[in-house]
Amino acid sequence: MILSRAKPALGPTAAVQPSTSSSKKSLPKLEDFLDTRDYTGAITLLEFERNSGKGNELNDQWIGYCAFHLGDYKRALSEFETMTKEQKNPSQDNWLNLACCYFYLGMYPEAEEAAEKAPKSGLRTRLFFHLAHKFNDEKRLMMHHQQLEDIIEDQLSLASIHYLRSHYQEAIDIYKRILLDKREYLALNVYVALCYYKLDYYDVSQEVLAVYLQHYPDSPIAINLKACNHFRLYNGKAAEQELRTLQDASSTPLTFAQDLVRHNLVVFRGGEGALQVLPPLVDVIPEARLNLVIYYLKQDEVQDAYTLIKDLEPTVPQEYILKGVVNAAIGQETGSRENIKVAQQYFQLVGGSASECDTIPGRQCMASCFFLLKQFDDVLLYLNSIKSYFYNDDTFNFNYAQAKASVGDYKEAEEIFLLIQNEKIKNDYVYLSWLARCYIMNGKPRAAWELYLKMETSAEAFSLLQLIANDCYKMGQFYYAGRAFDVLERLDPNPEYWEGKRGACVGLFQMIIADKELKDSLGDILQLLRNTANPQVEGIIRVIKKWAKDNRIPV
Repeated sequence: MILSRAKPALGPTAAVQPSTSSSKKSLPKLEDFLDTRDYTGAITLLEFERNSGKGNELNDQWIGYCAFHLGDYKRALSEFETMTKEQKNPSQDNWLNLACCYFYLGMYPEAEEAAEKAPKSGLRTRLFFHLAHKFNDEKRLMMHHQQLEDIIEDQLSLASIHYLRSHYQEAIDIYKRILLDKREYLALNVYVALCYYKLDYYDVSQEVLAVYLQHYPDSPIAINLKACNHFRLYNGKAAEQELRTLQDASSTPLTFAQDLVRHNLVVFRGGEGALQVLPPLVDVIPEARLNLVIYYLKQDEVQDAYTLIKDLEPTVPQEYILKGVVNAAIGQETGSRENIKVAQQYFQLVGGSASECDTIPGRQCMASCFFLLKQFDDVLLYLNSIKSYFYNDDTFNFNYAQAKASVGDYKEAEEIFLLIQNEKIKNDYVYLSWLARCYIMNGKPRAAWELYLKMETSAEAFSLLQLIANDCYKMGQFYYAGRAFDVLERLDPNPEYWEGKRGACVGLFQMIIADKELKDSLGDILQLLRNTANPQVEGIIRVIKKWAKDNRIPV
């Protein structure tokens, strides 16, 4: 598993292995440690021999080799650098060993420089192949691709590049082809399972992974992947249970596995401890940056999320999607059309790609793209195709209901809005204003008025009052239009509010005359009118009172 780094850091494909035949003659017991992959034991033996004066140049080379396979790339680098500087005739292979260490430490320019000094070999070609990917040099990538041979090492390298470029099915095909002839290569089952995980086939991933876990039940990478599958299939609690055996740092010599465990526990626990765990891992585990961005978004710390992701060049769908979400959020918060446009472009890139267009995230992206473009018929085209997967998802329902209301389907929009349970969304002004409009359009103005009464005095409450006043007036719901305009007029003596209230009161009076409203409302009309010190009031009141007297209605 290659851990990508955004920055150089100090602290397995294989480095060049020293000759086994030489080690047999000089260190007959070393081979026993190597056969069982006990690299800690091997280093202990080698250091003992070095300190007792029995060591030699080959001894130093083996220490570097073992440190590399323990994942202690800083130690391995130190050993190979010392040999290169101090030995009179250092092996040319040392340059390739150095290059491998630099690569795993994320020091890609240094890795390339060292590899250039190494003799040509298959490992050197594979290293250049991966460096071309890291440098995003498509031309060099294809050149080194053509130099790969039909041997297992080269094919595994090709499969890993397919994986890193999100070509998961191509990687699976290579792994399965190798497994047909080499069933003893059990680790390939982990790679296949990881590809299926990335393709969202979590059940299949579990089945393939079980083959490896039967033989190596304590594998940190395999257990971690099993936990991730449980997280997707069940919940964070089930996933955390799977990781319990790895939470003790002494249970595994693979130090980077502990980083994976700590990172994933934050995800499984819904972001708990994110600010303590994720920042140091941002340049070690690629997903750490993305999950920290997600945490900031959930905390409404949009600017922090934007700062963290703005310089990230997306290469996989998840990164494009998250950059789109962050740009949309910052654009809506600041009113930046440029950020909204960038978000729309990212969503369109993912949703329109051949690999993602028929996936759920791909369709969500196209819906988001059209949402930002305010093309709500197209939004619904995509959301309708995936709504069965999100029946209880409050965020999905929030967007779905807005789209329904935007095309005039207020009845269904109201039903969807009322499915939402998240209190944060339910207290959001966008939610309240859309729900109020749905109530009014569905002939329930009183419900809209009650939404306003529950709000505290604020600019948002004033805006909602304006919406209720105008929408009720437009729908002929003059009683609540009059009440809304009356409050508006008292809060802000704008002549337009008096005109709205006057029209609503006269409209309600006309409906009473036509027996479309209860005559009891006459008293409410008079009270609303008396709240205004306008000379037109008395004339309207006289007309209403005369009609009430003629029809023997007490007012």
